[in-house]
Amino acid sequence: MLQEIHFIVTYMCNFECDHCFLYCSPNSVGTYTISQVKNVLNEIKKIETIETVGFEGGEPFLFYPLVLESIKLAGAQGLKTAIQTNSYWATTVEDAELWLKPFSECGLSNLEVSDDTFHHDEELENSAKRAMAAARKVDLEVNSICINQPTIQESPEHLKGKPIYLGGPKLRGRAITKLSAGLPTRPWNEFTECVLEDLRNPSRVHIDAFGNVHLCQGLSMGNMWTTPLSELVKDYNPDTHPICGPILRGGPAGLAREYDIPHEDEYVDACHFCSEICVALIDRFPQYLTPKQVYGLENIASLVD
Repeated sequence: MLQEIHFIVTYMCNFECDHCFLYCSPNSVGTYTISQVKNVLNEIKKIETIETVGFEGGEPFLFYPLVLESIKLAGAQGLKTAIQTNSYWATTVEDAELWLKPFSECGLSNLEVSDDTFHHDEELENSAKRAMAAARKVDLEVNSICINQPTIQESPEHLKGKPIYLGGPKLRGRAITKLSAGLPTRPWNEFTECVLEDLRNPSRVHIDAFGNVHLCQGLSMGNMWTTPLSELVKDYNPDTHPICGPILRGGPAGLAREYDIPHEDEYVDACHFCSEICVALIDRFPQYLTPKQVYGLENIASLVD
């Protein structure tokens, strides 16, 4: 049952983090207009199960007026609201209060702040901590998002002492090129399921400014600028979806087998393998594996009016 819609407000970000699974950067393109936000919110009215909308990126605070107005509109529909931010704007606690007070006044439900070494140095005081302190001062609920560096440990006995990847960043997007080198791998045929996303009955989707309705970043249900969101959700059949169907039947290994895709013998984890297969299929299924920008393949400025 679909309960959450997450707006990818923009793919642009003032950071260019190694772990970013959307390949966001200062040069990335694709940012919502307020008209597009209203379009999505109107469709949400038709889907009675939606309770929460989130606004993320990229870095949504780069488009502060747009996000503030969007929070007001969503709140007026009775929706819970959240924002994810790297808090670059929190130069002091006092200044951060100026940024956050309007959100407190319009009823933002939750502020989620990235506070890890991918975004900030390890000093005790940084912009994330300033943002969280300011949020508390203006009575905003605030939580930190902390993504750990990749870690490994000795494996269970059935792997005969080989180290295994314990996790940290999702190995999608830029994280594959920047963080996968040197991590332990496993045979490709062991990856027989998707353990991170419920592709059969998703509880949340992400929608970007191009209209792509992401079941997983870079894996689309369809495009809501072509087919209204409420219709996409109602008609979604995971078993006949050309990417989700094979994954549900056999994970990334099943997807590779379904389309006879050449691949390496071993991968770090299921996301790593799945991403590589999706890249191989992207020109065959461009409406479902999109936009190419999130795979680090090209700039999509040509798609922007």
